[in-house]
Amino acid sequence: MAGNHAAAETRDAGFLELTAGRTAQLYRSACLLTGGDRYLAEDLVQETLARMYVIWRRQNSWLTGRSRIEDPGAYAYRVLVRTFLAHRKRRSSGELPIGELPEVSGEEGDSALRLTLLQALAQLPPKDRAVVVLRHWEDRSIEETAEVMRSSPGAVRTRTTRALARLRGLLGDSLSTLASS
Repeated sequence: MAGNHAAAETRDAGFLELTAGRTAQLYRSACLLTGGDRYLAEDLVQETLARMYVIWRRQNSWLTGRSRIEDPGAYAYRVLVRTFLAHRKRRSSGELPIGELPEVSGEEGDSALRLTLLQALAQLPPKDRAVVVLRHWEDRSIEETAEVMRSSPGAVRTRTTRALARLRGLLGDSLSTLASS
């Protein structure tokens, strides 16, 4: 019994190390995926970590002897994006999004530019938003993005091109005005 307890503590310590190193990055990506909805982003990260823990326990159990997840950090992003896309399909939430972001105090700097980008990103369909975040925020390759989204590299290229065109249409001249100020 003591051997199983020690193995469980070692397994859990590895998971805690993974979450300590990735939670902030997952949260930032989730914020972008949700169009700036911090509360939904927190929920997505929490659900991602819960799913990861179940997988982690199964993959790192004393029965298997070793992990079958080659890159747990990359796998966590896959789980996050799939959780986000599944949530968007479900739409079972009774919460309604608001049209305007609340006033935020702080330095002006590039906050107007950030808010404009987040608002435009939030108007994209979920899969378009996911491909833009993965390709341009996370700086992932076409192949990595295709793997995360369970699609072909050609589909990722097409979706990226169309999503960026939609984003340009939504931003219009406001982006160049904000970027130059």
